[in-house]
Amino acid sequence: MSIKGRDKEFRTPKTTYLDFKHIEMDRVLTMLFPRLKYDGWASRRPPRGGDLTVDTFMADFLEHPEWFTGFDRYPQVVSRWLETDLLDVVNRGRANQAVAAPRPLHGNTYKFRNAKHTRDYGAAEQLYWMLYYARKGKGQAARDALKRFFFAGIDLVTDRYDASAPVDVETQAILRLDQQVTQDMKDSKEPSRYPPLCIGQADILADDVLRLLAYEPYIPRSVLVDYLKTLMAFHLALYHLKLLPLLPKLVKQRGGSDICQAKECPVDAGSDQALAGCPYRLALVVDMGDVANSHMAELSRASTDRLYRRIPAFVQANFVVKKLDEMAEYLSKKIGKLAAPSSGVFAVGDLVELLKPEHEAERQAYFKARLAGLIEESASGDEEPDPEIRGVAAMGLGEFESFIEILMAYRGRYHRQYITECLDSLLLKNKDNGLLAQSRAKGSPRRFRLGSKLLEVLLQIAVLTPESGRFVTREIRIEELLALLRERYGLYIDRLPESAEGSHSLLERRALRLNLETFKRRLREIGFYQDLSDAYVTQKVSPRYAIAQQDGTTTSGRGA
Repeated sequence: MSIKGRDKEFRTPKTTYLDFKHIEMDRVLTMLFPRLKYDGWASRRPPRGGDLTVDTFMADFLEHPEWFTGFDRYPQVVSRWLETDLLDVVNRGRANQAVAAPRPLHGNTYKFRNAKHTRDYGAAEQLYWMLYYARKGKGQAARDALKRFFFAGIDLVTDRYDASAPVDVETQAILRLDQQVTQDMKDSKEPSRYPPLCIGQADILADDVLRLLAYEPYIPRSVLVDYLKTLMAFHLALYHLKLLPLLPKLVKQRGGSDICQAKECPVDAGSDQALAGCPYRLALVVDMGDVANSHMAELSRASTDRLYRRIPAFVQANFVVKKLDEMAEYLSKKIGKLAAPSSGVFAVGDLVELLKPEHEAERQAYFKARLAGLIEESASGDEEPDPEIRGVAAMGLGEFESFIEILMAYRGRYHRQYITECLDSLLLKNKDNGLLAQSRAKGSPRRFRLGSKLLEVLLQIAVLTPESGRFVTREIRIEELLALLRERYGLYIDRLPESAEGSHSLLERRALRLNLETFKRRLREIGFYQDLSDAYVTQKVSPRYAIAQQDGTTTSGRGA
């Protein structure tokens, strides 16, 4: 039997906009640009006769030798430069190689996308609405700052290129190409607007974006774009890792969590201890990658495995929310038996309240009909229902519970596989800017491992502090940095979250001590740390780029 129609639907934006698939952050950023430009709306790609290719872009440059001197003399060099530095290419080096879009160095790159190669599976929507709903004005400030940064050199009123704008050569090349696109249309479809289940994670994302963009005058544009891609992937991963235990808990308690309401959430994104008071905070034991510290790798594997094992419970909880949403839509709009909330929209908290005993009759009556239709699909003519359905029927469950169990029997493994693949891609598995490692052997365990480029991004954020309405840099002690990574992101490097430090075994203490030494060595390798002595209080992390505290003048630090 195969589940058909709406019975197989899984995605619900009220939980997350993501359609769980493998996600590439270049495409996410490309699809985020029109939403920034049009305040949440997507764009409708202008019609054209076929996909854009490397040759298409090269022809534009060769037809305009006045743009860049000498390009017309070295067409092969131009082609290689476009393919390697300027364009996001899928299936690189294969017979089916194709251009997805120009690299997302500028906001207008979305105009040149080849739609079938730039699917972001809802990740750009998720990012945008996380920023939109971030509290205390940070969300609006972050969206404004991103729009200003990515649409540099363009008048957003006239959509015209300003040749005097100071931008790097790659961005200037993209802006020159922009004149070849004369049409750009905002999508007429009204976007759906749902606040994130974890508003605190949205607050931290917005605050981190603002902190990174404080470096705009000092960091090369292409480097800062890579920082932003890494940061957005990191926050998307943290948000969905947090959903794995959060959503099943909401379903189990049959109601929304009061502390997760926008007015009650205790997360303070402007603080180094942002997660203080959050009952759903993550605790990820992170291995710093010392191959000789095998016990630390085991501790990190156990931490990773605990979270990934929550995926089946999340799949079931998401099915519950999805199907309750369909029921609420039917009862409220079709037959008027259920009053809609004052907001007019059933949020996740409202939907799980339909699991309470007072809604038992309506729930079982609605799903009795749905269950009958599902069973009919499984049998044709005189055939018996599938064994899975017979097994569920023998359990003696109610109609709603039976309906969910059948969906899990037929679709649970499928969604677990794709959620795992999606999380792997958001955690940038086995990449230097990622938080996850796994050997190539089939079935090998995953472990949280902090890549050097991701560590660099988090350090750039950590050394900033707000002062007089702007961010300035500071030196911080190693112990302060470790506390910030724990209390802001849930990353445990020098201790374990499950027990007090004094109760660790000797083997665990040794593994954590070696992990801390590896952490310091990694800091030294990327140029943020110099230990002046063995005294712990003198071991400090220094900013790579110093932003002055008084008059707004700046001086660069030790360099990139």
